[in-house]
Amino acid sequence: MEKNNGNLKELIKEDKEANGVEVNWKDWKWQVKNTIKKIETVERILGTSFDKEERERLNKTLEHFPMAITPYYLSLVDETDYKNDPVFRQAFPDERELIKSEADLLDPLAEDKNCPAPGITHRYPDRVLFHVSNVCAMYCRHCTRKRKVSDIDSIPTREKMLKGIEYIKNTPEIRDVLLSGGDPFLLSNETIDFLLSEISKIEHIEVIRIGTRTPVVLPFRITDELIEILKKYDNLWINTHFNHPKEITKEARVALKKLTSIGIPMGNQSVLLSEVNDCPRIMKALVQKLVKNRVRPYYIYQCDLSEGLEHFRTSVGRGIEIMEALRGHTSGFAVPTFVVDAPGGGGKIPVAPNYILSQSTNKIVLRNYEGVITTYKEPSSYLHNTCNLDCENCNLQFKVELDGSEKVVGICKLLEDYNDIITLTPNTEEIQEEL
Repeated sequence: MEKNNGNLKELIKEDKEANGVEVNWKDWKWQVKNTIKKIETVERILGTSFDKEERERLNKTLEHFPMAITPYYLSLVDETDYKNDPVFRQAFPDERELIKSEADLLDPLAEDKNCPAPGITHRYPDRVLFHVSNVCAMYCRHCTRKRKVSDIDSIPTREKMLKGIEYIKNTPEIRDVLLSGGDPFLLSNETIDFLLSEISKIEHIEVIRIGTRTPVVLPFRITDELIEILKKYDNLWINTHFNHPKEITKEARVALKKLTSIGIPMGNQSVLLSEVNDCPRIMKALVQKLVKNRVRPYYIYQCDLSEGLEHFRTSVGRGIEIMEALRGHTSGFAVPTFVVDAPGGGGKIPVAPNYILSQSTNKIVLRNYEGVITTYKEPSSYLHNTCNLDCENCNLQFKVELDGSEKVVGICKLLEDYNDIITLTPNTEEIQEEL
């Protein structure tokens, strides 16, 4: 790794100095400007050569799904075994991306369908996804938004951003905004500050989240100037995207420390990827390294049904096996939630091993991570509070003014006490529209 890092720096230095160009490896703008986009450049850096037929297949893949790798991220590849390297597999094109599965979807999460305003995906009642950038430091080969990333026609303008902000202002049930992309941290400092400032001014917004992979592929982006902007906002959370323990380098740790040192809660969202991290030991090492750096493992995603990702997808059973190897085998706060993001816009569905084996009127039969079977006796005199939304006279002392946010959807409708709904029936018209 260090050897490759050194070789890469020297190769770049030789090329640039020959032309009188200064090289600043830790300048994030320099890294972006020198993003590697050609197969030949990768061959030279790794000291390898693809045969003519293989190079043709790879270039054909790039015609559909472009390549962009930061020099920093490519420097992590082990050139002695690059084809099995987890960094290489996430960054370098694979001809299998051109194999279209019958299950593949252009927009598997129906983000474009659930788009009431420019850049806004409103799938859940109290939160929205705000697409503020379609530019990334690196094009991950497993990206669920391949349809947008690198498409210059999809890059949001300031005018579109303002329309998205206006929608948030006019929708009072929204309390949580997730800035996503692309990568929001590929925007300028001024634009980031503008977005955070405008959204923070909205009275009903309680939380702003940013999803970024820069600590993984471009840690130098976490500059002191950016930190000064972020520290102004006390309702900010950041989720990053480490998929393999190898990605948590010295540079990545410095970036994470800058963010955590100003009090920003950090989470991580991994994607389960075949031939990259579909191993209980790798995932355990990853989550433990994350918490060591004050990053809470948040989600492990089952790989989406986007076009070109079939070779990355594992069985859901493999993910459950990994979760079995985490729960009880490491700290509870190091165990993420394994989810399937339901195709068609159904949202995240948690999937886990079965710990409830059976239950009766007054007992639940449980098993632990070791396979020990036990029982938990239910209370014999529990009488729950029947809720009729009369909060003024409720003995739980939750005196609030009803504002419409108490309305529920889905299964909760069947469980609540204050209506007489006994069946959920799909809306036939909506189904026909989807078809």
